[in-house]
Amino acid sequence: MYGKEVDLPRKTAWYGDKDKSYKFSGIYLDPEPWTPALLQIKERIENVAEIRFNSVLLNLYRDGADGISWHTDAEPELGENPVIGSVSFGETRKFRFRHRYKYEKEMGKKEIYLTHGSFLLMAGETQHFWQHQVPKTARKVEPRINLTFRVIY
Repeated sequence: MYGKEVDLPRKTAWYGDKDKSYKFSGIYLDPEPWTPALLQIKERIENVAEIRFNSVLLNLYRDGADGISWHTDAEPELGENPVIGSVSFGETRKFRFRHRYKYEKEMGKKEIYLTHGSFLLMAGETQHFWQHQVPKTARKVEPRINLTFRVIY
């Protein structure tokens, strides 16, 4: 970050089809093979999203000190209009959106709470115009696991 190495603000793992490596923020990930539990979750959300995902980024937010700052998921291997299917387990955490080009006074920040078992689908031009984050919090929170299913081209 800003030319310096820093620890990731959460624990991560990458699973998916054999040839679906992923690179973000200077990190290169080769996929671990799908587990039966991940395949079961994948099948359920594919029926809702009507898309076939070929990879998933697992994120463990251990407590309120773990979060992820404003960003878009716009890496080239995600294609022109990335589709991200996000499933949450554990503690409810705040998820924020902000428009990339409009002033916050004009558009405002949008917040939703990702509860245990919730599914959030980001598709179309979302990543072109909106940034998102899971902010850190001083509030005592229990661990949260987030699975972000993706299509790697």
